Amino acid sequence: MTPRPTDPGRRALLATSLTAALAGLPAFTASAAPERPTDSTSPTDASRHTLWWQAPADDNSMIEQGLPVGNGRLGALASNDPGRELLLITDATMWTGGLNDTLDSDGQFPYGRADFGSFTLLARLTVDIPDHDLAGVNGYRRTLDLSQALLTTTYVRSGVTYRRQIFASKPDDVIVLHFGQSGGGSYTGSVTLDGTHGETRTGAESFGASLPNGLRYGAAVTARGTGGRVRVNGARIDFSGCAELTVVVSGGTNYAPDAEAKYRDPSLDPEELARTKVRAAAAHPAAGLLRTHTADYHALYGRLDLSLGTSSAEQRALDTWERLTARARDRTPDPELEAAYLQFGRYLMISGSRGSLPLNLQGLWLDGNDPDWMGDYHTDINIQMNYWMADRTGLSQCFDALTDYCLAQLPSWTALTRSLFNDPRNRYRNSTGKNAGWTVAISTNPHGGMGWWWHPAANAWIANTLWEHYEFTRSRTHLEKIYQLLKGACEFWEARLLTTTLPGTSREVLVADSDWSPEHGPLDAKGITYAQELVWELFGHYGTAAAELGKDGAYADTVAGLRERLYLPQVSPRTGWLEEWMSPDNLGETTHRHLSPLVGLFPGDRIRPDGSTPKEIVDGATALLTARGMNSFGWANAWRALCWARLKNAENAYELVVTNLRPSTGGGNGTAFNLFDIYEAERGRGIFQIDANFGTPAAMAEMLLHSRPGHLELLPALPDAWAASGHVSGLPARGGFVVDLRWREGMPTSARVRSVGGRTTTVTFAGTSRTVDLRPGRSVTLTGFTR
Repeated sequence: MTPRPTDPGRRALLATSLTAALAGLPAFTASAAPERPTDSTSPTDASRHTLWWQAPADDNSMIEQGLPVGNGRLGALASNDPGRELLLITDATMWTGGLNDTLDSDGQFPYGRADFGSFTLLARLTVDIPDHDLAGVNGYRRTLDLSQALLTTTYVRSGVTYRRQIFASKPDDVIVLHFGQSGGGSYTGSVTLDGTHGETRTGAESFGASLPNGLRYGAAVTARGTGGRVRVNGARIDFSGCAELTVVVSGGTNYAPDAEAKYRDPSLDPEELARTKVRAAAAHPAAGLLRTHTADYHALYGRLDLSLGTSSAEQRALDTWERLTARARDRTPDPELEAAYLQFGRYLMISGSRGSLPLNLQGLWLDGNDPDWMGDYHTDINIQMNYWMADRTGLSQCFDALTDYCLAQLPSWTALTRSLFNDPRNRYRNSTGKNAGWTVAISTNPHGGMGWWWHPAANAWIANTLWEHYEFTRSRTHLEKIYQLLKGACEFWEARLLTTTLPGTSREVLVADSDWSPEHGPLDAKGITYAQELVWELFGHYGTAAAELGKDGAYADTVAGLRERLYLPQVSPRTGWLEEWMSPDNLGETTHRHLSPLVGLFPGDRIRPDGSTPKEIVDGATALLTARGMNSFGWANAWRALCWARLKNAENAYELVVTNLRPSTGGGNGTAFNLFDIYEAERGRGIFQIDANFGTPAAMAEMLLHSRPGHLELLPALPDAWAASGHVSGLPARGGFVVDLRWREGMPTSARVRSVGGRTTTVTFAGTSRTVDLRPGRSVTLTGFTR
């Protein structure tokens, strides 16, 4: 993550051949009525999938205490207060700003809310029930059922048990609030839907407006009661004497994933579409809406099941915040809580990344219109980390939002690169004078725009991230979609690389032009390890892609030749670390949050502790990782945990996982009341940043299974805390396989390997390997493992 924007120093489209690829990213749009299942979906052991609390959220602390719901596009934070339910509603495309294509005097991009833009709230929904004030109820409890994506609030008032359910349905494209009771009670109060941008209201049930950038947006709400009365009363909807009440809300924008249309659909009326959606959903009973929602959601969530061991009865008796506090205080493993944290990350992924823009720094959730760093897409770790977990935990469909975003932005990114990157004021311009392909800045928005400094190596990291998705899925359709993006990144680097002679030798190598190793040290260093490693991986991936698709053989040979000449980093004779710059000296901060020079260890594959990499390189990487320290921001801890898992150091990886689980207090780093990761942006001021909520589960998955094409390693970094017994089913592996794994006393008892496109792989445990040959759709179960 970057310094705050106020810190010192902050600051021709592609052809229509991309049209088919862009079609994968839908906008807020009308859709056919979903199928209505008749059976309910529920887990076999609900307690392992349920988080619970004994207090609602404070309206002024929603980002730390509000519980998130989302359908992949439309999201909300819910307070669950008995007397005043508050929902802060977002749409992933609700962005200010624009193309931002006028550079500042230093050749970099402006980075403000007016020019670059910001992710903002869509609406606020309140359901006031004055007689149900929190002080007058007993037995309050709210739960988040991860297996059904369902918030439930229960309490007792005057002998009546009241029950409230909230969920965000993708099939119906709405958020539903259902208020029920048993014991003869009723609900009387009002529903209010408000915008957050000074809209002029014309009624209680909907509103619509436009942002200064021309983005149209709107939202709508309706309510249906049983046994009472519901009516519109000016700017609110009143209800009285209702035995049950269902409130349905929806909304969106006219954003379109089309650079030629300037990312707008002028024919779309978001307010009217929202009204249509809420009316259609409200015509069905709440129970039917819930069944439709859970069937859709559980089809993804149910792909992976995990047990890291059994927690004690005393631990299970605590609510979620008490368990987090006890885990940190007593330093006693709580394996069911730790497994639930991974599943919470999967819940956020399913809720935040389907059918719209990808997850940004805030995911899909906000408590205001001024998120730090604009809630943008940061390309020097954060957007990549957001998606490390998806494929590793059985949620490959959720990755598609990132792919579709990159393809939709690519025409604009290419045009801006061609017209602006070699501006003479840009300190990162290509000194060769050549310019080709595409790259981006550190920050990107949904409007084709960029913000802050140019970030040349980001194109390689983005391309490598999209390539890794192919390694998991073996989807030829995906590979064909991303091919031009991979090729364009290679063309950029073909134009950028410089030839230099290594000191004291006659050997000529290719190095990256002037750049900054994120996010410290000199601003104009050549041959930074970060860029060299990423480009080495990019060139290799492109060569494989060209071969598998049978395309551009001559150009693939050219790229292969460039790869052979790339300089690869060495170990410093002064520090014993893998060099971050082409210098034996440490030119930055020893304990810096970023692990930029270790991208070849993770997420890359060049540095391997399996004997295939020279020992001095592995030792140098280990020494550098050790020097970076074991205590940083949540996302930085997650990256460290992933690197230690790659080095098979289970206890270091586990220590970093549980460090991220420590409760955040006083704005400090750690886990908030609602399990969001908190980043201490400045002393005493914590902000929500979602990447650690995904990076930490990714590390947990890597501790259980390391994979690369042709190689699976079982339990490479299993910590003592999880060793007694456990199982995981549905764990994907690169190369096109899925693994079901059981273990006891730190040793696998069985491993079922199923092909989802892969053919041959080795399966390794404790240095012993077996070769598996499978046809797609077939599986084999391995047993008899020994140390």
